[in-house]
Amino acid sequence: MQPAFPKIVIFGVGLIGGSFSLALRKAGAVGEVVGFGRSMATLEQARQLGILDRIGHDVAKEVCDADIVLLATPVAQMTDIFTRIAPHLGAHTLVTDGGSTKSDVVAAARAHLGNKISQFIPAHPIAGAEKSGAAAAMVDLYQGKKVVLTPLPENSKDSVARVRKAWELCGAVVSELTAAQHDTVFAAVSHLPHLLSFALVHDLAQRDNRDQLLSFAASGFRDFTRIAASSPEMWRDISLANREALLVEVKRYADELFVVYQALQNNDAAKLEEIFSLAREVRSAWTQQ
Repeated sequence: MQPAFPKIVIFGVGLIGGSFSLALRKAGAVGEVVGFGRSMATLEQARQLGILDRIGHDVAKEVCDADIVLLATPVAQMTDIFTRIAPHLGAHTLVTDGGSTKSDVVAAARAHLGNKISQFIPAHPIAGAEKSGAAAAMVDLYQGKKVVLTPLPENSKDSVARVRKAWELCGAVVSELTAAQHDTVFAAVSHLPHLLSFALVHDLAQRDNRDQLLSFAASGFRDFTRIAASSPEMWRDISLANREALLVEVKRYADELFVVYQALQNNDAAKLEEIFSLAREVRSAWTQQ
């Protein structure tokens, strides 16, 4: 029986792209997977791990008859990829991505896909890990995880449904937002936490007694700073790509920290308990959802 997606082309065969391939393979939903990337060693590893059937060498040849082209690279690399694939996309080929920001990716797609913009359905899988590369790919990475689509006005309902189906076959729960809504939401609940985690570890790293400090750090520090082990390149790109929304969130957080600072300075136990109690209540309710 013909698989749902006879041919998929993936740019970036690490955690996101590799897991996409493995999940669709497990579902019996893909025929052939072809990969492109910056590192031949990573591509060869992906082939050996069963993520890829072939390593791509000719973009024009591979994307012209692909059912889906997935851009699973850092967002800063996507402009170049749009430029490379635009002249060669087949009429039925759909393009999607795994970028953590959407407004910048949509702008790049509009600038470089031209009249083929209707074939691009932006997406953001809310799944990940600190490790990267082909070896980090997991067949169940998307199982039960959210994927946000940010469809464009030019997208047909059938195109959106087809990309939705691909992510659902990976086990994901798919929802939709506009690109602007997406970037505002994720600046608060994803991009800011990463920035804060990196900043805390960076602060300690510059201290003369950092080894002593880290030797006494326990599970609380480990949990809070886990995401500081993520890719610096990727999070540099995300931070700059969503700069405006992230600046708003950093300012809000700085204001909140100052409230805590004043409560400490004033020995205001009631204020501290008020802050901690509301935070605990909301956090507990969220974990029980």
